[in-house]
Amino acid sequence: MTTADLEAHFDAVIARRDRIEPRDWMPEAYRRTLIRQIAQHAHSEIIGMQPEGNWIGRAPSLRRKAILLAKVQDEAGHGLYLYSACETLGISRGELVELLLGGKQKYSSIFNYPTLSYADVGTIGWLVDGAAICNQVPLCRTSYGPYGRAMIRICKEESFHQRQGYELLMTMMRGTEEQRALVQESVDRFWWPSLMMFGPPDEHSPNSERSMAWGIKRHSNDELRQKFVDLTVPQAEVLGVRLPDPELSWNAEREHYDFGRPDWDELSAVIRGDGPCNAQRLAHRRKAHDDGAWVREAATAFAERGRDD
Repeated sequence: MTTADLEAHFDAVIARRDRIEPRDWMPEAYRRTLIRQIAQHAHSEIIGMQPEGNWIGRAPSLRRKAILLAKVQDEAGHGLYLYSACETLGISRGELVELLLGGKQKYSSIFNYPTLSYADVGTIGWLVDGAAICNQVPLCRTSYGPYGRAMIRICKEESFHQRQGYELLMTMMRGTEEQRALVQESVDRFWWPSLMMFGPPDEHSPNSERSMAWGIKRHSNDELRQKFVDLTVPQAEVLGVRLPDPELSWNAEREHYDFGRPDWDELSAVIRGDGPCNAQRLAHRRKAHDDGAWVREAATAFAERGRDD
């Protein structure tokens, strides 16, 4: 088949919303876009273990510690699924990690914010995982097969994490005045960064249009952000917390909530590496990578000895 024939076949698969598989021909730009997106997603799961891992040793009960340990373990598994999906595109996990540690690939902006109180564990579950679900459920239908199949299990587990976070916050809101104040303060800090998780507004998003044309993404950044707000406002009302946006109001004509403008300058600064915890997160990841070098070397040596035998 000629290149034109291959391109026509690829376009036909995308047009009928079918799946591209690893052995199928694909444009190089499509492959590079997938590597960028899946790698960023995988890095986010691994870096995202840090903010909540900060509270494992300080959880208020054995039950809460077990819940948090299980969640952090799930995030590690999500990272492994996604790294495996990315490897089907012809790049190794080692190369992906080096690109992250070298600052050449990114992870989600939300994980560059500190977790200052135990209430943040619940807020991350409710808001951050809730935003992740809005973003990731459509990815179960993404045009690249390995990515979409990995997302099915990830979304099921993220949904459970979101419910866990909401349950923790609801328990605290039924507690003391101090506990309720901790929840409100945590929500105040994480609300706007959660809205920024969906990326810049559509008119300033350089990759969204092409990713949507290829079926990698199914919805634009602003569409997903609106959906998240519409889902979250009623939950906040039940929870009894105030979302820190004076412009938040129901628009009967649009049948959606109107909301304020996130600080896009802040998002740009975090993406550039100037967020509150950028340096800390990468330094911790580098240390973990260096400390684990002996494990990788031992595993490689063991595998090579097995081949020799």
